Amino acid sequence: MFITFEGPDGSGKTTQVGQIANTLRERGHHVLLTREPGGTAIGNQIRQILHDMKNQAMHPRAELLLFSASRAQIVEEVIRPHLKAGGIVICDRFFDSTYAYQGYGHGLDLETLRTITQFATGGLRPDLTILLDIAPEAGIQRRLSALAQGEEWNRLDAMALEFHQRVRGGYHTLASQEPGRWVTINADRAVAEVQADIVAAVEGRLDKQS
Repeated sequence: MFITFEGPDGSGKTTQVGQIANTLRERGHHVLLTREPGGTAIGNQIRQILHDMKNQAMHPRAELLLFSASRAQIVEEVIRPHLKAGGIVICDRFFDSTYAYQGYGHGLDLETLRTITQFATGGLRPDLTILLDIAPEAGIQRRLSALAQGEEWNRLDAMALEFHQRVRGGYHTLASQEPGRWVTINADRAVAEVQADIVAAVEGRLDKQS
């Protein structure tokens, strides 16, 4: 089973994916937890370029192609082999981030993005996508608080509020187009409350597949 987590910056994905991965492992599942961009030696180098605040001049098309290059590598090197071995893959972001950020956020043509994504992934699609939904204002405030504690503040975090609002709206559109794949969860709550909803969503999907 391939599970992806999506959401605006500051939605708490990193915390939540770690917790659900541990929960599933405790229940006997063979779980691989990874992230995008990154997840491989090559992908981690690309991640550094994409997030570096020195690269503010990066064009959205270049951004798209770098994300797609990292995605192609992680699909073939990491995700497909684990799925073929019968395991569960949990990925912090996948191709829906491209549609939300480079498509709805930057305004790149969605059909072009779908063609590039199909090529990069070889047609691989998640079985379940969990959208951790939060208002951009609240998400950015969380990111600023994390920055004060020494965490990364990257090039995409620094985009204007209007960009983040378009991203969130894009996520809502994507979720409405494929209700069978997406589960939307209010992320502006206590960590434990959000995790309880995630566990229920994942267990429900696993029960259907068993």
